[in-house]
Amino acid sequence: MKKTIYLFIIIFAAMSYTSCANASKKEAAPEQAPAAQDEWITLFDGTNFEGWRGYGRTDMPKAWTIEDGALKINGSGQGEAGAKDGGDIIFDRKFKNFELTFEWKVSKGGNSGIFYLSQEVEGDPIWKSSPEYQILDNVNHVDAKLGKAGNRQSASLYDLIPAVPQNSKPYGEWNTGSITVFKGTVLHTQNGENVVEYHLWTDDWKNMIENSKFKGWENFINAGGENREGFIGLQDHGDDVWFRNIKIKILD
Repeated sequence: MKKTIYLFIIIFAAMSYTSCANASKKEAAPEQAPAAQDEWITLFDGTNFEGWRGYGRTDMPKAWTIEDGALKINGSGQGEAGAKDGGDIIFDRKFKNFELTFEWKVSKGGNSGIFYLSQEVEGDPIWKSSPEYQILDNVNHVDAKLGKAGNRQSASLYDLIPAVPQNSKPYGEWNTGSITVFKGTVLHTQNGENVVEYHLWTDDWKNMIENSKFKGWENFINAGGENREGFIGLQDHGDDVWFRNIKIKILD
């Protein structure tokens, strides 16, 4: 009888120890779980300017405001960066390989752009080092008729590669867009369709730049700099333009 009791005690103690050990592992597991690789990072949540600042400055230009959950540049009507305390803005972190998604709309005749792989070079505007996803009212802004084959219309690689098909919505309506950069391959989308594809740092890229107005702009040719990474930027071109739902997924 005593042997049976002792055996029961030993079995019970072993079960209790195993149960406690398993509980400890379960409690510790969340701390050890790795972060998901496909998480989206919100760059603008519709409520504040956290993470954003003016290009070449540490604060946020007052011409940029938040309106109905959208990031708005209140244009001066006087052309590029003409607003009082205006100017281009950047998100204060560099990105290398990524997918950026966003929504945008423009006022009548509105013009803006989204810069990527931008460098912050003292004395130079952002567009001297950065490819640009064009934002435009294709019907009412003269830029839509300039350039070559529509390469200044919305979603184009500005002044270099036209967006095809050209499927933007009229001014005052929201468009969706995305920019993907992965090891030099770049893709623009507009309203759910692929519209631009090209390859940075290749001979084709260099030849295209050589035959454009960007000829000789070393920081533009070597977009992303030595580390091939850069800032995301939004342009003040003097017109009212809105952005919302700005998110990014790291592809490194």
